[in-house]
Amino acid sequence: MTTEHPPSAPCLLVLRALGLGDLLAGVPALRGIRRAFPGHRVVLAQPPGLTELALATGAVDAVFPAEAPGRAVPVLTHWPGPPPDIAVDLHGNGPESRDALAALHPRRLLAHACPDGPPRPDHANERDRWCAFLRGYGIPADPADLRLPPPATRSPAPGAVVVHPGAASGSRRWPAERFAAVVRCLRAAGHHVVLTGGPGEDALVHAVAERGGLPGGDVLTGGLPYGRLSALVAEASLVLSGDTGLAHLAVAHGTRSVTLFGPVSPRLWGPPPSPDHLALWKPGPPGDPHGRTPDARLLRIGTGEVAAVCLTLLREVRGRSRRLGPEVAHAR
Repeated sequence: MTTEHPPSAPCLLVLRALGLGDLLAGVPALRGIRRAFPGHRVVLAQPPGLTELALATGAVDAVFPAEAPGRAVPVLTHWPGPPPDIAVDLHGNGPESRDALAALHPRRLLAHACPDGPPRPDHANERDRWCAFLRGYGIPADPADLRLPPPATRSPAPGAVVVHPGAASGSRRWPAERFAAVVRCLRAAGHHVVLTGGPGEDALVHAVAERGGLPGGDVLTGGLPYGRLSALVAEASLVLSGDTGLAHLAVAHGTRSVTLFGPVSPRLWGPPPSPDHLALWKPGPPGDPHGRTPDARLLRIGTGEVAAVCLTLLREVRGRSRRLGPEVAHAR
């Protein structure tokens, strides 16, 4: 772990041991905690692979490695120091995550499942939900406080349209042939398109690339290191993806985005209201967000609809570049 506070500073431990999108959706709450406890050393219990992003938020002094399969609650008994002064549960709203922190015997524990915990708001966006949780404890937090600073590295494909066909579950993956059809349309309109994929998604990415006619140099497989991925998204002209972490990263960098939702509503996990971030969604009966096959509502989103929305946003990007000049147009 790295720290910006002396070892003698009281420790505040936050549990949010989830994925990339979860961490980004939790940034407003983490910044609220940081401001409310400036004298504490804020440590985030999360997967170690997200350390660089956690530190880039400016809300975290250190990362305590903690992870479990799926969205399960990790064991925290390998905590190396004395009990935290304060522990905050941003992982879940039940007793499992509360008890994982309580086992470390913090002086004060903030959790939905504590007797003094605020009620969990139903049908609220993830950013709003955790900021409301903190406000229930008298801690101000702004759901709009989610932007990341510009990356220190340069993009491997500045100005490209970034298409990310993968997602953590099959129910949130729009079919590869549909992504390929949109890729062909964007390239026919003169746009540079690159494909990205996380670990284990190489076959999917190559299938989209082959059907979309992309050259090998525009196919970024294997899961880019966070620094390169962040720079790629920050300098992209547009990000097209399903409901996954890359969509949250686009919002955090102010990069225009089109996100395909199903089975989870964008009301819960979508971008904040903005003409720069469009969420495509077909209402219907609830589906399984962890299912293996594409959700029926996701399949109702057509390739023509997606291509049209992407091209409209890209025309606006080009128009803004002509009006303001390249230096201003690419400032974020």
